[in-house]
Amino acid sequence: MKSLYEFIYFKVLKWKLIGDFPRDLKKYIVIAVPHTSWHDFYIGILIRKIKDTPINFVAKKELFKWPMGWYFRKVGGVALDRTSGQNKVQAIAELFKNREEFRLNIAPEGTREKVEAWKTGFYYIAKEANVPIVMITFDFGKKQNVISKPFYPTDDMEADFKFMEAFFKGVVGKVPEKSFG
Repeated sequence: MKSLYEFIYFKVLKWKLIGDFPRDLKKYIVIAVPHTSWHDFYIGILIRKIKDTPINFVAKKELFKWPMGWYFRKVGGVALDRTSGQNKVQAIAELFKNREEFRLNIAPEGTREKVEAWKTGFYYIAKEANVPIVMITFDFGKKQNVISKPFYPTDDMEADFKFMEAFFKGVVGKVPEKSFG
């Protein structure tokens, strides 16, 4: 199956993949930027299969009902209770603590719409769970994905965000006008 995913990604879609997910780490957060379209989902699935790296995502529990629930679980989805009053950062950090292997993909924009600032939840989850952040570009302009080395958040959130945002400078999403930056 891997050869089929590679054929689609490299030959049909004509994308490039630069870098690799850390092989020595079983737990980290993956931030994918920019998130401007549903097309990001299948590109992400292809990358995970090509790199043979299981990566999870969380979504509202309502999405895990029949008929799509089985598919979302199969591709790494984990149901999350998003009712108000829940400490979502703590709940997600617990997923890291309760699993031997957990790599969580999050779009820091929090939406497919244009934003001027990222949400901070992924950062606090990384700090709470004591896991690094791996960045990956979704650059439809250059038709490439670049994967960073693991980045360990410090106690200087402002400097950390400047560093991470610089990694995505000039990256163009599927819907260019919704790209971050």
